[in-house]
Amino acid sequence: MTVILEIENLSKFYTTHSEMTYVIKDINLTISRGEFIVVMGKSGSGKTTLLQLIGALIKPSEGNIRVDGQSLQDISVEPHATQYRREKVGFIFQFFNLIASINAEDNVAMPLLLAGVKKKEAYDKARDLLEKVGLFNKRKQYPHTLSGGEQQRVAIARALVQNPCLLLADEPTGNLDSVTTSHILSLLVQLQKHRNQTILLVTHDPQVAAHADRVIFLHDGKLVLDHANDKECDHNKRVSVIVDLQLASQGKVDI
Repeated sequence: MTVILEIENLSKFYTTHSEMTYVIKDINLTISRGEFIVVMGKSGSGKTTLLQLIGALIKPSEGNIRVDGQSLQDISVEPHATQYRREKVGFIFQFFNLIASINAEDNVAMPLLLAGVKKKEAYDKARDLLEKVGLFNKRKQYPHTLSGGEQQRVAIARALVQNPCLLLADEPTGNLDSVTTSHILSLLVQLQKHRNQTILLVTHDPQVAAHADRVIFLHDGKLVLDHANDKECDHNKRVSVIVDLQLASQGKVDI
C-alpha cells in the first residue's frame, strides 16, 4: 500500500521560565493511503496538537512530517503552508465552523472560489458533494436551519471539495447524539471505501473508534499503543477491546 503520511521523531514543546513542556514527544507513525485511523487519549494527551501539526497549523519543535511525499519542512512559511492546507488536507471540526451568513452550497463551494476556481465549476462540485452526503435538496438552506448532523455533513462536503489526500477530523461527532453519530460514521466509512479516502480522526468514544482500521493511543504526548481493529469480530467485541486498551494506555490496567 502507498504511504500517505510519515511522522518521524515528532515533538512539540513550549518553553516557559526556562522549562520545556512537551505536548507531543518523539512520535513515529506511518499511515497508508485509504486507512481510517482513530487517535485516542485523555484530555491533554496531545491529540488535537498532533492534528494541528499534520495540518501545518502549528510548527513542530523537532522531527518531520511527510504528507503524500512532501516534507512539511519545505512549506513552513506562507503562502506555501496555506497552499498545502488547501490542496492536501481537509478539516472537520466538532462545532462545524460553517459560515452562518451563507447557505450550504456556498459554504461547500467557498474553498474552491478562494482558490480561483471558476464559479460554475465550483458550484457543480459543491452540488455533487452535497448530493453524495444526502443534502442536495437542502443546498439552499442556511446553517441555522439545519440539524447538527446536517451541518456536519455540509462540513464534510466542504472538507472534500478540493480532493484532499488526508481528512483530519477533530471530535467530529462530539456534539452529536448517538443516532446522528452513527449516520456520520457510516458516511465516513463510505468515503473511505468508495474514494479510498485516508481519515485521521480524534475521539474519546470507543464506539466511534471501533469503526477504524487502527486506533492509536496517546498519553502525555507519547504514542503508547497502536492497535489494529479485528474486523472479523463484531462491533461490541471491538468496543470492549478498545475500552481495555484505553485503560492500559493510561497505566490503569495491565493487558
